[in-house]
Amino acid sequence: MGNWCAGGGNPRLPPAGYHRGMARFFEMHPVTPQARYLKQIADILAADGVIAYPTDSGYALGCKLGNKSGLDRIRQIRQLTKRHHFTLVCANFAQLGKLVIVNNPSYRLIKRLTPGPFTFILPGTKEVPRMTLNPKKNTVGARIPDHVIAQEILAAHGAALLSSTLIPPAEDEPMTEAWQIDQQYGHLLDAIVSGPVTMPEPTTVVDLTGRDVVILRQGAGQLD
Repeated sequence: MGNWCAGGGNPRLPPAGYHRGMARFFEMHPVTPQARYLKQIADILAADGVIAYPTDSGYALGCKLGNKSGLDRIRQIRQLTKRHHFTLVCANFAQLGKLVIVNNPSYRLIKRLTPGPFTFILPGTKEVPRMTLNPKKNTVGARIPDHVIAQEILAAHGAALLSSTLIPPAEDEPMTEAWQIDQQYGHLLDAIVSGPVTMPEPTTVVDLTGRDVVILRQGAGQLD
């Protein structure tokens, strides 16, 4: 079965009696992710698949923008309401700036804090499918992860991902072990990307829609 990358970067083996789920499982190199795997993951995303992948703040679920069935599956896994803010995971600020409306003070803050474990709540642009936006506020989360594997997936996909931190229902912390995700949710996913996570905490969520900066959730990122 081979070694499995777990939180902190130390390879671990799954426990005795572990049974694989139905999702395709990709064991990624943490420094130089395999190009052939990245191509296969990008193909899965293009075909309306849903993946679980490591980031700098736990694992996340992701699919391509406009994937209605993928959005519904993420809602099902996390048991989310339609008022939940999904996140647009972007490779860089240029990509983020095409999807959300950023004023000058927000621009300076985001540039200072990214890449990193922050999610910023902002108004979406016309490039974002309406089903992705908060139905009352027309807002969405946006973030730029500081994580090699996540960034390589974004590069292979060639666009932002519609995403949500993989926090199981009734829990507060994101999942960090690929084999546990496979065991619990493998039958609901198309692919699981195994790799180390930087921190076992969710992102810090910052609301930038008003005149004041409001922290909606304190997580791995620190505002200083």
